[in-house]
Amino acid sequence: MTKDSNKYSAEQIQVLEGLEPVRKRPGMYIGSTDLRGLHHLIKEVVDNSIDEALAGHAKNIWAVLHEDNYVTVADDGRGIPVEIHPKVGVSALEVIMTTLHAGGKFGEGGYKVSTGLHGVGVSAVNALSDYVRAEVRRDGKEYYQEYSQGKAKSKVALTTQNPDLPFKTAFNWKVKNGTKITFLADKTIFSTITPEFDKLEKQLRQVAYLVAGIFFHLYDERLGKEHHFYFQSGLATLIKHLNRNKTLVHPEPILIHKEVGGVDVEVAIQYNNGFAENVESFANVVPTTEGGSHLTGFRIALTRAINDYGRKIEAIKEKDENLTGEDIKEGLTAVISVKMDSDTIQFESQTKEKLGNAEVQPIVAQVVKDGLDMFFEENPQDARRIMEKVLLAARARAAARAAKDAVIRKGALEGMTLPGKLADCQNRDAAESELYIVEGDSAGGSAKQGRDRKSQAILPLKGKILNTERARLDKILEFEEIKSLVIALGTGIGDTVDYGKIRYHRIIIMTDADVDGEHIRTLLLTFFFRYLPEVINKGYMYIAQPPLYKVQKGKEVNYAYSDEERDSILKQIRGGKASTNTNNVILGGEATPKAGEATPESNEEDSGQTRMLKSPGIIIQRYKGLGEMNPEQLWETTMNPENRVLKQVTIEDVTAADEVFTMLMGDEVPPRKRFIQTHAKMATLDI
Repeated sequence: MTKDSNKYSAEQIQVLEGLEPVRKRPGMYIGSTDLRGLHHLIKEVVDNSIDEALAGHAKNIWAVLHEDNYVTVADDGRGIPVEIHPKVGVSALEVIMTTLHAGGKFGEGGYKVSTGLHGVGVSAVNALSDYVRAEVRRDGKEYYQEYSQGKAKSKVALTTQNPDLPFKTAFNWKVKNGTKITFLADKTIFSTITPEFDKLEKQLRQVAYLVAGIFFHLYDERLGKEHHFYFQSGLATLIKHLNRNKTLVHPEPILIHKEVGGVDVEVAIQYNNGFAENVESFANVVPTTEGGSHLTGFRIALTRAINDYGRKIEAIKEKDENLTGEDIKEGLTAVISVKMDSDTIQFESQTKEKLGNAEVQPIVAQVVKDGLDMFFEENPQDARRIMEKVLLAARARAAARAAKDAVIRKGALEGMTLPGKLADCQNRDAAESELYIVEGDSAGGSAKQGRDRKSQAILPLKGKILNTERARLDKILEFEEIKSLVIALGTGIGDTVDYGKIRYHRIIIMTDADVDGEHIRTLLLTFFFRYLPEVINKGYMYIAQPPLYKVQKGKEVNYAYSDEERDSILKQIRGGKASTNTNNVILGGEATPKAGEATPESNEEDSGQTRMLKSPGIIIQRYKGLGEMNPEQLWETTMNPENRVLKQVTIEDVTAADEVFTMLMGDEVPPRKRFIQTHAKMATLDI
């Protein structure tokens, strides 16, 4: 990419509008006001430093987590201009910090490549923070300005030798030029203002892969931890990281990098022996989780290149149909990164989840096609291994199509009855319907009797379903329990899946609170993550939380969903203040004994699977399975919308989720063994 001019002064700062909308509707600008939104604030400040790095002016970026939830981001770039802006009459620093759509990424002489399009960035951080301090070093001098809720508290001034700061820090910013932003998020806007070290580490690591040659330094002064990132080879390192627990089809990734028409295209591709696809895309270093024109161009080129090579070496015969995009996906790991002029890049939302530039698609397609053609010519062994992989996937797809068609036909023939074991609900509006996937016929029977027949459907599963991490779709659809589930959902599966036909907007996994129940839950989540991921992405997936204990004194009954809640209920009962709200979770109370141990002044009796703990006038029943509850109890504790506790399943980090499923459910044993050894002491044993 062509570097921008070293000229960077107040004239490059353009003013578009004010800040008030950010505080009124923060979700429009940062996506949410939970932990994710908090980390988006950090990202916005980091993005400004990355812009300096992409322009060739910064080599180091620091992120520091202080005590009391203060966060600092700093760089060794040129430093934000501080002279008076000619049109506004105040310092350019104040303009950038307090005005929406103001910054060096607009107009001539600013940034050529920028991570931001809409220019919200640090001004949004300022608007949503209770305290902000901006420090700038330029030309041997250090300036600062402080703000609160988007408004300057004073004019820009030279920093004193011992500034009076509201936070403590040991961070020593040793740079000649640069910018440092410290902020404290506004607790009246965010549900949490405490950043997480691990989450920030993942954010910075991802960026470090994409801007090779830049040093990233992360410090957590709360925990005394620090991590540093520097990747010279960029995407090659990232692709190896994504595939580190997988068996590879070819040892080295395919690397393609070329600039065409002002668009810098960089791609890394590597196949593994798994069945899932893992593709990540970025535009100007911003993750485009919903893809866009660059991802479409990549997929077109990959399919064409493999088909062309297959016909060239006659692995695909003249009479054969071309391989499809579905065949190409199996075992594919790829990263697509494009960088382009910040004046022309178009995202389809403020949170920049999808690239909209139509002209990027043919550019990426041509660059990737040319790069793959060259790689296949120069690396025939690797090319043949990839062909064998995708041809095997194609044969499996044909078998899966036959099995899938049989599933669809079966569902159509059975009509409204659906699978025999499914007790469907009366409602036909998916938005008002929910499906309980229940472990075992016993619990299924109780659930069918206790449910609200109008809106709640019950599908009992017999035993554990197939581990879908280790099987192709054709084998998966031979498994009767999965067939029943797919028919019940109504979406279909594979290349003809249609989420618009889903029959329930709440799909609730309800399993026993023991090791087997957790395993069944993990198997089900693996299936949905690998084969019906949009069920999770659309927010339809939930996990039921059945109670662990029934605490009874006379006719008064309370249900406890944890050991802590059990002890809290006991304490209240003994004090004559028992809670009557079955969904009232109160933490604390007396020392917590392990499940199955008697509480203080209690006796224990073992009546089969159910353990009874007796205290004077109090009976504590420990549930070992859903089947132990009668229909009324199951309804009241776990299925009644007025009382129940549901946990929604979301995917916050697709890469991390992929790694976890690969490690826990995949073929490679050593990573799983390491995980078990590392976390053995944290396990809750069900004995």
